[in-house]
Amino acid sequence: MRIVEGFVMRKICGQDTITWEGSANVNFSKLVSLNPTAAYLFKAVEGKEFTPETMADLLVEAYEVEREKALADSEALCLQWRKIGIAE
Repeated sequence: MRIVEGFVMRKICGQDTITWEGSANVNFSKLVSLNPTAAYLFKAVEGKEFTPETMADLLVEAYEVEREKALADSEALCLQWRKIGIAE
């Protein structure tokens, strides 16, 4: 899986937000806000191939979380990113 080329994370009003690169392409009704953990994962996997397992490993390294919980959360996030078209 990869982040679709053209999506970038920016701070908008202090919130980590995924937008389409280039202001002419920004659709403000389709912005995706990220919590700090999702923002950490987006930065960590941006421009790379990744799997839910890769993301779970990142969570285990950065936070005090059991791998099973990290994997379940990573799978849910990957599913959500695919559903809204951020990842493929």
